[in-house]
Amino acid sequence: MKRIPTLYEWAGDQQTFDKLFSVFYAKVVKDDLLGEVFKNMSPDHVQHVSHFVAEVFGGEKLYTKEGGSHATMVGKHIGKMLTEEKRQRWIRLLLQTADECGLKSDPEFRSAFVGYLEWGTRIAVINSQLTENPMQQSEPMPRWGWGETGGPYMPEEK
Repeated sequence: MKRIPTLYEWAGDQQTFDKLFSVFYAKVVKDDLLGEVFKNMSPDHVQHVSHFVAEVFGGEKLYTKEGGSHATMVGKHIGKMLTEEKRQRWIRLLLQTADECGLKSDPEFRSAFVGYLEWGTRIAVINSQLTENPMQQSEPMPRWGWGETGGPYMPEEK
């Protein structure tokens, strides 16, 4: 292989992400622990998450074109008071759904996929304890690839 594909390309296409998150959120709303958190989600929530993750993995910038940003996504978690138990359930359900939907299961892709889920959900839990969004709208969207994250998480001191 002369050119290494993006995670998005390796996973498939936008339909791959749309199916994954559609099937996943159908489970989430019925889950005894997560259902309460997502019972009032907007009708567009599934599509926004699908577009966000696809963009982070190197797909078309649909989330950004819809007016979203990393700060917008972070803002959705502010004040939600998410717990470690909820975070772990969210990941477990998504990984089960990924298997059911036939998402690529090779070790390299799944390692990158799980790495992103761990990173993103831990940030969501941190931000869910806040009352104000710590991110500026101008901050770039995250980009996730096949490699390492680049160092430890170090929150900015104010």
